[in-house]
Amino acid sequence: MTSNLRVATRADLEAVKEIVRAAYTAYIARIGREPGPMLDDYGALIDAGHVHVAERDGAVQGILVLIPQEEAMLLDNVAVAPQAQGVGLGRQMLEFAEHATIKAGYHTIKLYTNEKMTENLSLYSRIGYTETHRVEERGLRRVYMSKTLGEWRTGMTL
Repeated sequence: MTSNLRVATRADLEAVKEIVRAAYTAYIARIGREPGPMLDDYGALIDAGHVHVAERDGAVQGILVLIPQEEAMLLDNVAVAPQAQGVGLGRQMLEFAEHATIKAGYHTIKLYTNEKMTENLSLYSRIGYTETHRVEERGLRRVYMSKTLGEWRTGMTL
């Protein structure tokens, strides 16, 4: 089952914030504080055109934040609403992110996750990301990873 991915608008702001809250609340106890994505200003990110939403059955079910940087595209956040998890939406959004990266002229996509989010580290490693470094930022221990992208081989369009 596929979803419609599109650039978010201000009308999506509350849905975006709710998905982030639902997706990251479970990590608060493990990390000892709110994870970085819960601290972001989604209004500003939407206004800058960095947020995409995935709609399924007429409702926003996932969010993706892509931020162009000097050397690579930053996959700043990907989150799926709990009721939409396990049906491939996250995978679809990650593929979209890679395609958007190539379309924007980049050959590398990078991301970071909290070092205590071990399931994320495993997932990103399985799909081709390589750890580049670890740092403490904003009081959070982050693991940076990157993936070099080749030519896009599917018919997916933006």
